[in-house]
Amino acid sequence: MLNINRRQVVSMTAAGLAAAVSPGLFAQPAGKPVRLIVPIPAGGSTDALARLLADKLRTRYAPTIIVDNRVGAGGRIGVEAVKNGDADGTTLLFTPDFPITLFPSIYKKMPYELKDLAPVASCGVTSMALAAGPGLPDRIKTLAEFVQWAKANPKLASYATPPAGSTPHFAGMMLAKASGAELLNVAYKGGAPAVQDLLGGQVPVAVNPVGEILQHVKAGKLRVLATTGPTRSRFLPDVPTMVESGYRDVVVQSWLGMFAPAATPAATVNKLNAALMEVLQDAEVAEAFGRIGFEVAPLASAASFTAMAQGDVQKWAGVVKATGFTAEE
Repeated sequence: MLNINRRQVVSMTAAGLAAAVSPGLFAQPAGKPVRLIVPIPAGGSTDALARLLADKLRTRYAPTIIVDNRVGAGGRIGVEAVKNGDADGTTLLFTPDFPITLFPSIYKKMPYELKDLAPVASCGVTSMALAAGPGLPDRIKTLAEFVQWAKANPKLASYATPPAGSTPHFAGMMLAKASGAELLNVAYKGGAPAVQDLLGGQVPVAVNPVGEILQHVKAGKLRVLATTGPTRSRFLPDVPTMVESGYRDVVVQSWLGMFAPAATPAATVNKLNAALMEVLQDAEVAEAFGRIGFEVAPLASAASFTAMAQGDVQKWAGVVKATGFTAEE
């Protein structure tokens, strides 16, 4: 008579379920965890989204996914780690756009290029917001009034952003070029300290991703003069875009995307893309993106994301060249 105890039954049931799953569902080699590298410090919104995506992917892509925050050099250390990682579907990158699209044009010595990575999927997109605080006179309510004020007060016309060379920094530079106003950038280590000085009146305006200023706008502490998307942000539906305000070339969006090392097999990349497409339809994921001012914005295939990323690299190369900006190594 066959003697099977409870533990064996549980084990056999799990094995049966695994066998029932279509072959190749899980990408990782046996016993090898997937590392999802995030080039942003732990505790922020990008990190929180990475952990949520990792949790959802454990039932769709690989059962063991470890989020690994590799920070430093503005994100370059984390991206380089993925470039040099195992190309077997177990090394992944979740990152904002600028280390991929902007940095190759502003740093003379770069340890990677887009060609060193396999784009998997775009995950979310946001526009920038030009927000005014108590350091700007209350009478200034529109972008046109701000530009007029900036031209009349060039020594006062500064704008805060996250680090020099970031997407918000260049959004401000594009506005300065388009408007003819002399706007001085005051760069901070991150978005939070930039917003704090904006709230304190140390700088009159700041350019940040929409999500970084929403709570302060709702509290009546900040007002937004314009956003940088091709259409109005659903989070700020009453605020005109730069295009609506007369600056048709000032269209800037930032995205979050997932990548793998360049040599990762196409079948693995497509498998992860398909898993992400499912995850991004999850209501909990959409809500999490919305809390930080991002729209869930997946593209249908890895190829379409690749084309978008390549287009952004070319776009920013032209913008950077026009501004003459170079970053310190």
